[in-house]
Amino acid sequence: MKPIRVLDTTLRDGEQAPGCTMNLKEKLKIAQILEHMRVDIIEAGFPVASPGDFEAVETIARSVKDCTVAALARAREKDIDTAWEAVKNAADPRIHLFLATSPLHMQYKLHMSEDDVVRVTADMVKRAKSYVDNVEFSCEDATRSDVDFLCRVVRTAIKSGATVINLPDTVGYSTPDEMRSLLSQVIARVEGSDKVEFSVHCHNDLGMAVANTLAGVLGGARQVECTINGLGERAGNASLEEVVMAMRTRPDIYGPDAVRLDTTQIARASRTVYAIIGQLPPLNKPIVGRNAFLHESGIHQHGVMANKQTYEILTPEAVGINQKPLVLGKHSGRHAFENRLEEMGYNLSGEELERCFEEFKDLCDKKKVVTDLDLEALIAHSSVYEEEEDGYRLDWYAVHNTNFTTATATVCLKYKDEKFEAVSLGDGPIDAAFSAVDQIMKPVDHTFELYRINGVSPGMDTLGEAHVRLQAGSHSFSGRGLSTDIIEGSILAYISAVNHLKAFTRRQNMQADS
Repeated sequence: MKPIRVLDTTLRDGEQAPGCTMNLKEKLKIAQILEHMRVDIIEAGFPVASPGDFEAVETIARSVKDCTVAALARAREKDIDTAWEAVKNAADPRIHLFLATSPLHMQYKLHMSEDDVVRVTADMVKRAKSYVDNVEFSCEDATRSDVDFLCRVVRTAIKSGATVINLPDTVGYSTPDEMRSLLSQVIARVEGSDKVEFSVHCHNDLGMAVANTLAGVLGGARQVECTINGLGERAGNASLEEVVMAMRTRPDIYGPDAVRLDTTQIARASRTVYAIIGQLPPLNKPIVGRNAFLHESGIHQHGVMANKQTYEILTPEAVGINQKPLVLGKHSGRHAFENRLEEMGYNLSGEELERCFEEFKDLCDKKKVVTDLDLEALIAHSSVYEEEEDGYRLDWYAVHNTNFTTATATVCLKYKDEKFEAVSLGDGPIDAAFSAVDQIMKPVDHTFELYRINGVSPGMDTLGEAHVRLQAGSHSFSGRGLSTDIIEGSILAYISAVNHLKAFTRRQNMQADS
């Protein structure tokens, strides 16, 4: 049986979810992890949406060598031309265009007749085909489309040169039986369907995205479209980790080699994405949640001690969660540190390794024992939240606070070779410190979408992981700080978020001037 290809759209559909905006460095980091994971296709973005999106797709297309890189486009000439410009330097470029086929969308969104949709499908697929051999065509809202008309559009797309046909459940409306039947019907009724790959892209509005995706595979789809952690519009998309592990766990249904993906990289990818968007996985999130491999019930514990398969259908090691206890401390050397990272599935470059080792040694001065959870937090922080060269950095801070006086904070920031100090009052030490940062950095007006601190590992000396997400206009900007001191971690997170906000403001001003 032909392998099932995995298209990851975290950087396109996932990033469209409110509060999940990513900058170029963060997108490139995720793309590198996806390539290392051996995802088949990375949908890198929607280039015509903004100059920033175009730059991200173009950069990823140049950087990624072991995956197809796809750019999304509406069935419009400008979109397709821009998509080509963004992916033309990819090792294996794809243009993915879409056009709605449901009566609701055609009447109220497109204001087009059925004949109009068929004509535009033919013209735009041919235009995309003039640029690349690899063209994907999506019938938006396919699951609410008339099947006869859907077959007509699919037939037209194939004749015009499409190599992949996607039948998305755009609004999460379908059920598994319906999804399987839809794929089977279209494949059976459309001439030339054996010459193309069919794909499914399912949303999770009714909680059935994963089930519908797997049903689509049984109906004949050979490509699944997913996102890390199920990120996406509204209730999200089909979760890559759940879809892939379902197929790996049930080779009797999906085949012994259904996907080529390296599942041991799943936990790392999940943690990195959650860190970037400033969120934590739900405790009971399948595959990657903190409770996914824990057993508290006495009956379950007894069964697992006798044979893990009594209550575990997959192992934590299969997705890169190594539960081996780690004891590293201030006397641990570079070799022990590097060896442990390799056991955890991390292969860092020389520069990354050096930076993480230095942060590890600093942490050892504050904690007696460093755990795997601490290391994972250090790696995520170091690789994703390394400050930009032109950003502000924390030099030192001091706060004074009691339960009967107003909190005072003094903050010193470095910008290139200069230092700036500010003193501020506040409702508490965090409010005072953030106000002092504002005096120095002078960001545009913004509000707080999120401010949260969580402990990385058990114990009184745990690392505190602070997340800040700011809202300015219609854009969100995230920052993350890591420290055994929660005030320091909060200040670091706020500075990071404001750096991202200021960088975005600078880019907007430059575009306005040009």
